[in-house]
Amino acid sequence: MRRFSLAVSAALILSACLTAAPAQAHDGPGALGIDNCTADACHFDVPPGTYDVRVLLGGDAGSSTAISGETRRSLLPETSVAAGERVARSFTVDVRTPEGEPTGPDGTPGLDLAIGGSAPALADIRVTPAARHTRRILLIGDSTVCDQPADPYSGWGQQLPQFLRKGVSVANYADSGESTVTYLGNPRLWGTVQPLIRPGDLVLIQLAHNDKTTDEATYSANLETLVTGVRDKGGRPVLVTPIVRRWFNADGTLNNNTALLVNGLGVDHPAVIRSVAAAEHVPLIDLTAKTKALVESLGVEGSKAIYLYNEKKDNTHTSVHGATVYAGLVRDELLARHLVPRGTVRVG
Repeated sequence: MRRFSLAVSAALILSACLTAAPAQAHDGPGALGIDNCTADACHFDVPPGTYDVRVLLGGDAGSSTAISGETRRSLLPETSVAAGERVARSFTVDVRTPEGEPTGPDGTPGLDLAIGGSAPALADIRVTPAARHTRRILLIGDSTVCDQPADPYSGWGQQLPQFLRKGVSVANYADSGESTVTYLGNPRLWGTVQPLIRPGDLVLIQLAHNDKTTDEATYSANLETLVTGVRDKGGRPVLVTPIVRRWFNADGTLNNNTALLVNGLGVDHPAVIRSVAAAEHVPLIDLTAKTKALVESLGVEGSKAIYLYNEKKDNTHTSVHGATVYAGLVRDELLARHLVPRGTVRVG
């Protein structure tokens, strides 16, 4: 594929304001810039860590560019630029192994970015190690949260990074099929994630969909264990109630056990989460209430696009569109509860 060529004006601007990382830390001069890109992708040979990415978008014609990376994470929303203009955008990305679900394949070493959008135009890019004080949001969850490896699936955690600016990264350790029991019991999950938590890290916990046979006492105790474990490392736990299942009553409501995550033992998962959050003085994001209101407002037909009903007859897992909408709800709650600084969040 052809390589991008920088416009002379863009090159002059960038040479004055962007500095490449030291050559000894990477493959040599230019290893963290546009020379690592083809027309639709970039690869940077960097070790696991947190990196700031600054892009310059635009070209001679009008353009519209979006950037995703690693395991299908949305990192920059589609951004339109008028013909002949250049727009700079920045974001922070987590590079880890495995790069997607913790129990999944390792993925490709380094940082991989995909250049997409309806009319993509990448004029320049620089990747540098993030500052030590960079804020981090860790996610603990199930398949409705995780970095899903393949279309048409997407977890809301996979879409959350696009709502954040440089200075906040998302480290998504959600894993498909996990309950509070299996997450705590698997050394590749909680046993790996807890030691990674740094003082000040925000840790969002949404586990419920797979606790189908977990009794209430065990479920509550498991949530308390996760909260305590986060606090023991200096992290800031946030409990998140699960997204609803798209399971309508005849009257157009979701007022039933299937939709509202009440298991076969009668354990009302959202109610237990709310109770633990109150007892442990933990911030709560009531995603069950938020998604219930949204799905009911869209109705039986309109809500199909949020889930994978049309593709898979699936009323639990979300499409890319639905995951993006739900990630926006999480963004709104993070702001409303002052859990992240407003300047680090993309609004609108």
